[in-house]
Amino acid sequence: MSTDTTSLDDLDFSPGGLAIGDDVADLLFREARSVNTFADGDVSDEQVGTVYDLVRWGPTMMNTVPLRLLLVRTREGRERLAAHMAEGNRDRVLAAPLTVVAAADPNFHEHLDVLVPHLPGVRDRFPDPAAREALARSSAMLQIGYLIVGLRAAGLHVGPMGGMDAAGIDAEFFAGNGWKSLMVLNLGTPAGPESARPRAPRLEFDQVSATV
Repeated sequence: MSTDTTSLDDLDFSPGGLAIGDDVADLLFREARSVNTFADGDVSDEQVGTVYDLVRWGPTMMNTVPLRLLLVRTREGRERLAAHMAEGNRDRVLAAPLTVVAAADPNFHEHLDVLVPHLPGVRDRFPDPAAREALARSSAMLQIGYLIVGLRAAGLHVGPMGGMDAAGIDAEFFAGNGWKSLMVLNLGTPAGPESARPRAPRLEFDQVSATV
């Protein structure tokens, strides 16, 4: 995969404008919706891998990139996962074309000699497991945001869910690697207009910002 990028000098950053067209802005944000029910059809490992190859370039603390993904495809895997979901989310897990458990890896420091080559021995700066877990969670949550937008860019729709027994999922699937589940994402294409609720309002910029 090429990592060549478009020069920022070639983009239009005029005041008040975007460097992308309205069609892209609509696809990623304005018209994108959280989906509850999905049409039949597969979501391939190749699709998810292509998205990850894009969003892995998003910034994280010290380039720790602690997000880990469990792709749940089999009926047996879905049933194991659904048992740890809130009641309203169980049928969604069982019915979605693909479900992904997004998790954080508290042992991210084991990869830092590769990820942060300009700081030899940097992995030894993280001896405290509790501190590593907190750092992993914050950066992995940031990466989940990138992932959702990246999936939308690939033409997929996402149903993010937080209603779950995270400790139960960790014990069920991650006892061997120590990953910590953060969110469950259903992926696919909508079953129809009823697959998403009507667009809810958002707060305006002046309601959420302050200047000092």
